Amino acid sequence: MVKLTRAATAALLACAVALPATALPAAAATPAPPRSVAAATTVPLELPAPTGKYGVGTSALHLVDRSRKDPWVPEADGRELMVTLHYPSARGADGKPAPYATEAESRLLLKGVKVEDPASVSALAGMGTYSRTDARPAPGRHPLVLLSPGFGVPRFTLTNLAVDLASRGYVVASVDHAYESSGTAVPDGRILTCVACTALEEGRVHGNDVTAARTADVRFLLDRLTGPKPAWKYAASIDRKRIGMAGHSIGGASAATAMLADRRIDAGVNMDGSFHDELPAGGLGGRPFLMLGTDDDMHRPGGEDASWNTTWPRLGGWKRWLTVTGTDHFSFSDGPVIQRHFGLPAGDIPAGRALAVTRAYVGAFFDQHLKGRPQPLLVGPSAAHPEVRFQQP
Repeated sequence: MVKLTRAATAALLACAVALPATALPAAAATPAPPRSVAAATTVPLELPAPTGKYGVGTSALHLVDRSRKDPWVPEADGRELMVTLHYPSARGADGKPAPYATEAESRLLLKGVKVEDPASVSALAGMGTYSRTDARPAPGRHPLVLLSPGFGVPRFTLTNLAVDLASRGYVVASVDHAYESSGTAVPDGRILTCVACTALEEGRVHGNDVTAARTADVRFLLDRLTGPKPAWKYAASIDRKRIGMAGHSIGGASAATAMLADRRIDAGVNMDGSFHDELPAGGLGGRPFLMLGTDDDMHRPGGEDASWNTTWPRLGGWKRWLTVTGTDHFSFSDGPVIQRHFGLPAGDIPAGRALAVTRAYVGAFFDQHLKGRPQPLLVGPSAAHPEVRFQQP
């Protein structure tokens, strides 16, 4: 079992509840009175429009792997996953606008940052996603990208990236791993809360316990999306020979671990996550990997997160180590939009820029390595994105 470094432990604890630790002041351990949206900034609560040429459809799947026990709740009936699929929709395809989250999920996420008034909860749940429920898919087969969120944070906090990738021609599957988020609603009305967060706080969980569970989740999900009896009605839209994975925080670390375990995953991205599993001498077998993180003492070369320094030389294939000036840990998710709207501490980079940079570089990475389209953006510094630094350890 890999022992967590101080930096890795801090990163996990930062995600053990929704948005805070890096988002909350140090005094947040002392109970604070509930916040109101009236105390927030006047920035509208909305995600930026997607940049691709396609409209976006969305579907939800509830999957249960009864071949294994849930690592956090062993008495549960198997390992449950809630999955949101975003995909390119056909021209003129219709469907109801998809909400950002359920009211219950939004309430639990905001409760972690002491925002509890009903208007704020409804505003978050109803935030537009530029996608329509069960819209007819665009013709053809499209590469598949799996998205895994940070520990304690729901899958919907990666919506801006998922929708943008779908608009660019990808099928995107965002995964809630059972009992690892502030709240995950399942179809029978239950809400799965973060049992694993409590286990972490009590010292019963290590980082590679989480990455192992998520790797098994991803392998099961791939079987259910690309196997002989797929669970998704539009599974024919997926090109089974072009599959990538990206994640935020420990979801990014899980991308590398899942690639080690499953050759079906062709390319991976770690967005600001500490690695919890040592790569073997052969690395990822030559498959490409992108490390995208904060430009600070944590994720610059030689920084506090030693796992980036030890992983880098073992990535034997195409690789990049990029850091982004002004970001904080949540800048690579929908965090900047939510943080700024509710007046929470955030990185110095404007919310729109943070999301644009993440979309641009993650999208370029998958365009190059899943679609075979060379991307000048990945060659070196760009005047269009001066915040991004190419590190050369």
